[in-house]
Amino acid sequence: MAKPTLTVGLIGYQFMGKAHSNAYRQAGRFFDLPHEIRMKTICGRTEGAVAEAARTLGWEGYETDWRRVVDDPEIDVVDVSTSGDSHCEIAVAAAEAGKVVWCEKPIGNTLAEAERMAAAVRASGRPSAVFHNYRFAPAVALAKRLIDEGRIGRVYHFRAAYLQDWIADPAFPMVWRLEKSRTGSGALGDIGSHIVDLGRYLVGELEEVCGTMETFVKERPLAPSPGGAGPGAVGVVDVDDAVAWVARFEGGAMGTFEASRFARGRKNHNRFEVNGERGSLAFNLERMNELEFYDATEPEATHGFRLIQATDGSHPFAGRYWPVGHILGYEHTFVNLVAEASAALQEGRRMRPDMEDGLENQRVLDAVERSHLERAWVRVRGA
Repeated sequence: MAKPTLTVGLIGYQFMGKAHSNAYRQAGRFFDLPHEIRMKTICGRTEGAVAEAARTLGWEGYETDWRRVVDDPEIDVVDVSTSGDSHCEIAVAAAEAGKVVWCEKPIGNTLAEAERMAAAVRASGRPSAVFHNYRFAPAVALAKRLIDEGRIGRVYHFRAAYLQDWIADPAFPMVWRLEKSRTGSGALGDIGSHIVDLGRYLVGELEEVCGTMETFVKERPLAPSPGGAGPGAVGVVDVDDAVAWVARFEGGAMGTFEASRFARGRKNHNRFEVNGERGSLAFNLERMNELEFYDATEPEATHGFRLIQATDGSHPFAGRYWPVGHILGYEHTFVNLVAEASAALQEGRRMRPDMEDGLENQRVLDAVERSHLERAWVRVRGA
């Protein structure tokens, strides 16, 4: 019997557009999906560039107006992978059109936008997904399994750092990720949202936070453009370069979080450690196939962190790919997410993370920013 077709329209064709396109192409090659994924339309504002993206990334066709994607009766899923300032409008329109909405993180530039998006999806009665892809690294999913099995007991600490250095040079030019009107926040939303999601995934909901934010380089050169900025023109950076906060989880665990794009030498250092009454777990994305596990219940003579290569067939997702020890990469986290989202759709169950998770993550980001402004502890869900 032929599988039902899941027809996708993707809004956005740059970094995340490439990652998502690869996942749509590859998911059915490694997973026995319940759907045949049809890559119908990719959309972007610059016709020449989006036409080339359609050709190179494997799409049937392209559009330059996202409304035509939303209005297309053949399209089942609208994937929102644009800059943050357009997420809300596109996602709400797609939900109101009865589409399944899949969205990049953070889902909105503000909490109000995230609430609108989640409300629209809720009202549609349709499922959703958010591309917090790091949940789908085999080592991270294994950490979740071990925590749920009680292998480290009651959790006491969650500490996470997401560190990059791509804007550490003061001469690096203004880009949209440095403009609050386009991106909502800096390191907080761009990479801090990922460690918020990992904390919630592994430990539970955050209750309150106390944070600080800093912008180290407050002006940056504008790229010269015809009829626009001339040589020597600068733009004002109005988002954070770095953020740090402490938190309390509802279950009683303590959390420490740090996100910076000024950590020289750190290219994509996304690390967490979870400490519990019976042991600990640690992960670093730059060594994404490895999970460190400390079992305090073992005899004292053999105490020490054990390095698990999460590439065995018994490890989450890993058995779909290569023989043991043949490592997976960044792109496979997106493939795994798409496969899981397809299965959830077919089985009528909730996909995680979804728009409600995106909203909860946004509540935490909003609380961190308010805490910085108020110089006080702030509850994630109000007083």
